Amino acid sequence: MYAPQEDTELLAAALADEPVAPGAAVLDVGTGSGALALTAARRGARVTAVDVSRRAVYAARLNALRAGLPVEVVRGNLFEPVRGRSFDLVLANPPYVPAPKAHRPPRGAARAWDAGGDGRLVLDRICLEAPELLRPGGVLLLVQSALSDPGASVDCLRAAGLKSAVTRRQRIAFGPVLRTRVEWLRERGLLSPDENDEELVVVRAEQPV
Repeated sequence: MYAPQEDTELLAAALADEPVAPGAAVLDVGTGSGALALTAARRGARVTAVDVSRRAVYAARLNALRAGLPVEVVRGNLFEPVRGRSFDLVLANPPYVPAPKAHRPPRGAARAWDAGGDGRLVLDRICLEAPELLRPGGVLLLVQSALSDPGASVDCLRAAGLKSAVTRRQRIAFGPVLRTRVEWLRERGLLSPDENDEELVVVRAEQPV
């Protein structure tokens, strides 16, 4: 299960800037412990949270129960459990770390961060599929690493007709996973020789009214 870290905090800060109306339909994809889902529910939103990990689903349900918040938590792969539904706000904190040996599917805890050789294995799916779930005026907030090409996310979302831009940036120290991959990332050209930390970004995309 993915415990809340700097990317969750950055996405929560972006969420705080959004005018979430009482009763707004919110989807939290890759919910992990449910931290963002609970944040949205505290603002009066009707929240659905999705995660592919059984452990994450159990944890998010338990945390919602403890908080006394009515969050619907379901297990599934990205948007599959909510096909045919629409939302005012979609939150996404997917796996986005470029991974060596990308031909092997990630296993265990690595499913929470490994995302193929360029880090876009899940990001591309979100950018292609999320626009169909947004109501007119609906917003997608997506957090990712600069290592996994935020420009590609912005371009894909714009191609779908959404207004899209990077709205937040934050540099953080390399975590345990990236520290083991620094040389590989530099060999791939994803990390420059003078970079010794990681930049996280939030991509915001809005469906026209």
